[in-house]
Amino acid sequence: MIIIKSQREIDLMREPCKVTKEILEDLDAVIRPGISTEDINAFVEGRIAHYNMKPTFKGYGGFPAGACVSVNEEIVHGIPSAKRILQEGDIVSIDTGAMFKGYTSDAARTYAVGEISAEAQKLIDVTKESFFRGIEYAKAGYRLGDLGHAIQEYSEANGMGVIRSYTGHGVGRNLHEDPMVPNYGTPGKGVKLKAGMTLAIEPMLVLGHYDTRVLSNEWTVVTVDGSLAAHYENTVVITEGEPEILTL
Repeated sequence: MIIIKSQREIDLMREPCKVTKEILEDLDAVIRPGISTEDINAFVEGRIAHYNMKPTFKGYGGFPAGACVSVNEEIVHGIPSAKRILQEGDIVSIDTGAMFKGYTSDAARTYAVGEISAEAQKLIDVTKESFFRGIEYAKAGYRLGDLGHAIQEYSEANGMGVIRSYTGHGVGRNLHEDPMVPNYGTPGKGVKLKAGMTLAIEPMLVLGHYDTRVLSNEWTVVTVDGSLAAHYENTVVITEGEPEILTL
């Protein structure tokens, strides 16, 4: 069931979305060679607690941390560890959300660790831009196939693989709500968008093939071919006009 949010509900979502936006912006100055993925998680959880909010991800389905911290070939759901130390040239994706008064945010960014390769930078840039190509169709009256097709078309034209196994989703009262929001699709197909929908739109792109596998920890998703992955996500409100990006 797709939940259409009232203006009151959207206003409640603004608070955790604002906090998540600020945390992701501040991580630019935190992420550097030599820190662990647990250091990143501790920063995220500390900032969420500072605002008297709760980390949505922690305990969700048993996930042990407030942030998913995914390095290089890890696409999503990377479990933070004090033993995983970031190295010069790595890329790292941070996916997190905060819960406040019964409503949640959800957003992700991919960061360079020191100097990275030109192809890694292109992957990060294309992933981010593909989001903006997609939300040109995140308006009442369009369909999810229009949005997904725009992401897919731009990404593949730039030589990137588009992950099929994991998608965006509705968000708000719960972290995962209907509908699924694929990053691929056929124009004119899929659920019709309506004002009041709140969606987590999140392109996940790779330098190689889009096949995935899950590590033995039963959480972390990686590329089968070992190619680099990037992730860019925002919580978005569908309106009668231009979409509102709550985490940007």
